[in-house]
Formats: sequence, structure tokens, C-alpha cells
Amino acid sequence: MIEFNPNAAGNVIKRIRKEKGQSQEVCSGLAGIARSHLAMIENHDKSPNFETIWKISCAFGMKPNELVREIEIESEKLNN
Repeated sequence: MIEFNPNAAGNVIKRIRKEKGQSQEVCSGLAGIARSHLAMIENHDKSPNFETIWKISCAFGMKPNELVREIEIESEKLNN
């Protein structure tokens, strides 16, 4: 069983956003969330709920399960 790491989602979202060449403003606009909300997720001040994961994955052109899988992989790395 993979243990959840609260920093994993923020790390993955920030990494993928940068890989896509998106600013926080562009990403949050595409996702329909506030830029400050995205910044709090990336800075580990807030954990995203599933609806937010869904919206951000769509902004990245990914399926939600693909983003969740990346978060799982990051959790494994951070916990080892």
C-alpha cells in the first residue's frame, strides 16, 4: 500500500505545469481555479480535493487518473 505524502500533489502539479510551459496564471485560468489556490497547492499550504485534481488534469490535457498516478509515484519517492 502506498502511503500518502501531502507534498506529492504540489510537487507533481508544479513539475507538470513547468514541463507544459504554463504560468500559474495560465494553468489556473484553464483549470477554472484561482491562481492563489494553485500557488497554495504547489507550496504545500493546501491539499487539492478530487474536483481540483480533475480540473488541473484537464488544464494539462491529461486524464485525472494519469495525474493521480503521477502523484502516487511521487508519494513513493518521497516516502522512501
